[in-house]
Amino acid sequence: MTNPNELNININPDEIKKIAKKYKKLKKYMRSPLFEVKKMDGNEKVISKLMEHVEDLTNGETLPS
Repeated sequence: MTNPNELNININPDEIKKIAKKYKKLKKYMRSPLFEVKKMDGNEKVISKLMEHVEDLTNGETLPS
């Protein structure tokens, strides 16, 4: 196995900015009263789909915090 300090990874800064922007929008949505109301009604779809996708990727195991 290679040493993590020796990995050569090319990261596109523009893609990182796009991902950060999407993340910030989702976090803002999660703090909104609209999200809380939708979550209580059971009509919330955006975050629920993302959480289901993460659970599928991790095979039902919880992610470390």
